[in-house]
Amino acid sequence: MSDIKKYERLVKQTEALLFGETNLIANMSNLSALLNETLENINWVGFYLYENEELILGPFQGKVACVHIPIGKGVCGTAAQQRESIVVVDVHQFPGHIACDSASQSEIVIPIIKEGQLIGVLDIDSPVKERFSTDDQHYLEQVVRYL
Repeated sequence: MSDIKKYERLVKQTEALLFGETNLIANMSNLSALLNETLENINWVGFYLYENEELILGPFQGKVACVHIPIGKGVCGTAAQQRESIVVVDVHQFPGHIACDSASQSEIVIPIIKEGQLIGVLDIDSPVKERFSTDDQHYLEQVVRYL
């Protein structure tokens, strides 16, 4: 199955999984599990919630993680500040990268925005350089809209 077909299936699974549930934490918990089961070559997937001018660790799958990330710092904080998705092909080349897991080589961060307000970010790390593409970005941006 092609990556596009896998992502189209993932979008449908996300819609079905989150349909009718309004609790954000429950939805983030289930979505992080679904993404962890579905995506290949990743070593961490989870959410950071925007609160008091910083990002606070939310539901995730993977090793223990950084709890507080200042807005504008690292990939997550930069994506939150800019309110734009960021694909990093090599985290060691990203100025100010915050290394929660030294095995991570690439990263994608998708901001979650509802009614013009920043809710948080989806963060996915991979032990493989250049793991994430514009296709990943496109479909993950669709997935977070269901939150």
